[in-house]
Amino acid sequence: MDFGGTNYLAIVAAAVAAFVFGAAYYGVLSKPWMKAARIDPKPGSGGMMPGPALLINSIVCELIMAWVLAGVIGHLGTGQVTLWNGIVSGFFVWLGFMATTMAVNHRYEGFGWDLTIIDGIHWLGVALIMGAIIGWWGV
Repeated sequence: MDFGGTNYLAIVAAAVAAFVFGAAYYGVLSKPWMKAARIDPKPGSGGMMPGPALLINSIVCELIMAWVLAGVIGHLGTGQVTLWNGIVSGFFVWLGFMATTMAVNHRYEGFGWDLTIIDGIHWLGVALIMGAIIGWWGV
């Protein structure tokens, strides 16, 4: 098996797109998510805007995620870094690692399935967006 290569611009674009998706997703679902996560917003704090450290952590982690997903897709081989293979790879990475990890962690942490579903749909969107961009842009 050969390695199809890595497009670093696609990795950055995938991470940024995933970050924007997450901001929009949790912006819309902030109240149900906060309830499911048992987060009590402080009155007068202007909402739930995360601080710079959380935002930096998020984008760095999404860059790492996109880089690793690009490696997974690239390992399909030369000529296999396609939009479809990116989406399928993103789905399998989500199902095998993200969804299962959340399901286990949330059960041990005592959270309900509502949090797992809200977070799980977010991470599915992230994986599919990243996979699509990486596959579409190719190497």
